[in-house]
Amino acid sequence: MLSLVPDVPPGLRPLLTHLLEAVRSLKAPGAPGPVFACTVGELPPAAAWPHGLVFLRDLSVLAVSDGTVWLRQDTGASL
Repeated sequence: MLSLVPDVPPGLRPLLTHLLEAVRSLKAPGAPGPVFACTVGELPPAAAWPHGLVFLRDLSVLAVSDGTVWLRQDTGASL
């Protein structure tokens, strides 16, 4: 990909190649990644994290923000 950009200084090519590969891995992850973990009492405001995902350590469940409240993924109940 960088070969298509002829004016990239040779000294920057390794860094730009590394950044390009990092961006590609974000677009198509090859492995599971960590999820933010907290307790129910530590949940951030749901409105600040629409479509956000957290792992609730004290309940051992995932919760997702609908932009208004956090929803437990095991029962669908709001927190």
